[in-house]
Amino acid sequence: MTTTADIIERGKAVLIGNYARQPYVMVRGEGSLLWDADGKQFLDLFAGFGGTVLGHCHPVLIEAAARQAGALWAVGNTFWTEPQIELAEMLNRLAFAGQAFYCHSGAEANEAACKLARLRGSQEGGNRWKIISLDKSFHGRTLAMIAATGNPNYRKGFGPEVPGFINVEPGNFGALESAVDDQTCAVLMEPIQGEGGVNQYPVDYVQRIRALCDQRQITLIFDEVWTGCGRTGHYFAHQGFQGTDDALPTRIEPDILTLGKAIGGGLPVGCMFAKPALAKLLVPGTHGSTLGGNPICMAVARAVFHVIERENLTRHAADLGTWAAQRLRKEGRLQGKVVQVRGQGLMIGIELSAMPEKLMDRALAAGLCINLTAQKVIRLAPAINIPTDTWKEGVERVIDLIAAL
Repeated sequence: MTTTADIIERGKAVLIGNYARQPYVMVRGEGSLLWDADGKQFLDLFAGFGGTVLGHCHPVLIEAAARQAGALWAVGNTFWTEPQIELAEMLNRLAFAGQAFYCHSGAEANEAACKLARLRGSQEGGNRWKIISLDKSFHGRTLAMIAATGNPNYRKGFGPEVPGFINVEPGNFGALESAVDDQTCAVLMEPIQGEGGVNQYPVDYVQRIRALCDQRQITLIFDEVWTGCGRTGHYFAHQGFQGTDDALPTRIEPDILTLGKAIGGGLPVGCMFAKPALAKLLVPGTHGSTLGGNPICMAVARAVFHVIERENLTRHAADLGTWAAQRLRKEGRLQGKVVQVRGQGLMIGIELSAMPEKLMDRALAAGLCINLTAQKVIRLAPAINIPTDTWKEGVERVIDLIAAL
């Protein structure tokens, strides 16, 4: 009889060990539940790093994939396909007027955005190529994106660094403004930092960045790989920015929006969505992706937005997130153990007062899938259609887990 240990040993022999894998073999998922090869059930409160935004094996997504698989899998991007167009039309309606480039991941989408910003900088005003990003940020694991990422640990052993990326303190507008020079072409930032610890910014910070970019003809890129597709209670997190200074832009939109993770509902989809004045610079030969935008992935991504819209899941995520934050802040057993509860919608960070020992081992033993980032920040990011009762049960189980530390 094949055991979990047997499967893991087979995997160790043939898979590169670049992931810190847990000693469980997952074999089935339904909604916010997972089962391993031994039949153990888990409550998934992290949704595969946000990818399974509608839970596991959603019937609408299964049907969309199956229907498209029976019609056309891949044909290359020298031809038009309707699923690509229909998804881009949906982004125009839900985000802003723009044009889409499709790839396979958020990192690739961010690469494309940085290329486009540099292309603009080379054509408008000469040699502008530097890109400012923020400390504690995360933008992917390609050579360029680890240079953009504001954590030097990701760059160890991969030098020399790709030049032109400058990290500044998040929330400090003066530091960002001082970093801008005549060679600056873009600012790249997450509306809410994910990997860095679910970090948010002062109220007028993004307003001031938008105004600065307008004044200096700098491209503003919002990396919404984590925050897009309804997770924060808005279709895209930037739609929730509300500044208080009437002298600054009141409608804060990026010049380029990047998406990944949730947009494919668990399938590998990335998207760079740019305003037309920039998008037109990517003429044939400047960028591409052989299988990016393949019809099956596009059909599923389109279905993701259909479900979010039809079931009003942005409101659901907002309501559940508000309840969870209040519940966590009021629980007396967490006093002295929790420093702060941060986030928006169903993107929640619980900062602990000390680094927890064997937290993930304890969580999985208790049948909970959560995440620990920035050494002591528990991240909760379930499917945004998680039933209310299931979510409340999960939060109570997380409270019990923290209280027992």
